[in-house]
Amino acid sequence: MTRVIEKRLPSPRLRLLWSMVLSLSALACAQTTTVTGSVEVARPHSNPAKPDNSGAVIWLVPHSDSGSGNRPHVAAVARPRAVLVQKHKTFEPHLIVIRAGSEVDFPNRDPFFHNVFSLFEGKRFDLGLYEAGSTRSLRFDRPGISYLFCNIHPEMSAVIIALDTPYYSISDRKGQITIPDVPPGRYTMHVWREGASATSLKSLGRTVLVSSDSSSLGKIDLPVSDALPLTHKNKYGLDYENPEPPGLIYEHR
Repeated sequence: MTRVIEKRLPSPRLRLLWSMVLSLSALACAQTTTVTGSVEVARPHSNPAKPDNSGAVIWLVPHSDSGSGNRPHVAAVARPRAVLVQKHKTFEPHLIVIRAGSEVDFPNRDPFFHNVFSLFEGKRFDLGLYEAGSTRSLRFDRPGISYLFCNIHPEMSAVIIALDTPYYSISDRKGQITIPDVPPGRYTMHVWREGASATSLKSLGRTVLVSSDSSSLGKIDLPVSDALPLTHKNKYGLDYENPEPPGLIYEHR
């Protein structure tokens, strides 16, 4: 006996509800805008013929507005893994910006041992000593700015910024900023760049209103210092001494 399988179509009410959901979703997407701006990095002895305005991080944090219910919706987006490579005694790239809760992989692609630690602000951690070809991983579970170093090689440094907002951009060499898919609303703008003082960065923070008619942050003048970065201690709070002693402990053969 042959059975006939009847394919039931959704009820008219269910189809109407699904149509409304799609319409609201499309409307929400249509209401977002791309926020733009520019950064001009001012150094005491910079070469005006070859300006480098890269490396400035701009991010927008939605206002709570708990009393009015006007807080912009923060989309639940996936948090892809980031990678900070150790190669040629450097961290590549030097700067990474991620969403809080993201994981970062730290592969060692040098032919010797490395260590990654951070004891200042942000996420405090020590990945220990690990050999060439291996990888350590870490989740940055809360917002903050982490300054990373290697306990063996004092010349190695990097910065990982974990944010509680998806609305951010890193300026390119020309200083251009582009933050896509920002819903309308009130935000607090934050600025960070290596070499800028905490006082300067705090003074640049301000409230901005994002709408279809107001989507530009304008030009941000960012003074930074030409001074060499201060030397840092190792993870024990001591000066680096003979950072690459011979032997199998530090050489991978």
